[in-house]
Amino acid sequence: MTRWPAAMKRRTVAEYLDMSEDSVVKEVSAGRLPMPFKIGGMDHWRKDAIDAAISHITGGEAVPDYLRRFNERYGEATQGLAAR
Repeated sequence: MTRWPAAMKRRTVAEYLDMSEDSVVKEVSAGRLPMPFKIGGMDHWRKDAIDAAISHITGGEAVPDYLRRFNERYGEATQGLAAR
């Protein structure tokens, strides 16, 4: 696939990141990838949120919005948890 959709299902996210679907779920649970949102009753991820998370993981960019909001909501005590 050369053109990636703005909203991707788990299988597409896994293909985009070259990992298994189970690994995508584990990375979301660990807070390293953003939570999905529902469209038509199915989980989807925003491509730009995935890109921001990968950029953050690799040290290329500031904290992505979803992780910043998580840290603001749950405070300093959890900041290291989401970055692992």
